[in-house]
Amino acid sequence: MAYTIVGLGNPGEEYVETRHNVGRMVLEIIQKTKDFEEWKENKKSKALISKGMLGKQKVTLVLPETFMNKSGESVKILVKSPKLAEKMVVVHDDLDLPLGTLKVSFNRGAGGHKGLESVIKGVKTEKFARIRIGISPENKKGGVKKPSHENIIDNFIVDPFKPAEMLEIKKVLKRAVEAVEMIATEGVEKGMGEFNRK
Repeated sequence: MAYTIVGLGNPGEEYVETRHNVGRMVLEIIQKTKDFEEWKENKKSKALISKGMLGKQKVTLVLPETFMNKSGESVKILVKSPKLAEKMVVVHDDLDLPLGTLKVSFNRGAGGHKGLESVIKGVKTEKFARIRIGISPENKKGGVKKPSHENIIDNFIVDPFKPAEMLEIKKVLKRAVEAVEMIATEGVEKGMGEFNRK
């Protein structure tokens, strides 16, 4: 059974290097560097699709072309059952993690992430893997200094990364690509063991 990798974000040029789009950025790197086919528009699912192999595993990359909060509308057309969702990895930004970090998790709630909420509703299960990429600044103790007010959060997540942040993000995107590869070829448990170490 093929793996489906979903990169959450917003379509359109103005969102390309914004914090909310790190999921899409990871998939764009995989498509370019791992010999995947060109992106094709799938009108039924309102998504861009690219197919290829990671190791011996067939993989479908999915970039929903809906806005973030409606990602599930795209995903449910392609991942039609909770059973298929077990072979899905959703890559997304996470305000609860400091910039430059990532975590692999499985079968968890949305944690307030609207795109993830939409995917969970669409596929009717939480039983799928996520690669969560930190986008919040760190405080002096190494914890997260995330914005708190709704309006501030909305503006923060659609802001482009600053040049210094972009250096950090490039490193973590590379690790996220490795995490996708490991989950697809060796399973989510292996991915969690490898990428959740301090």
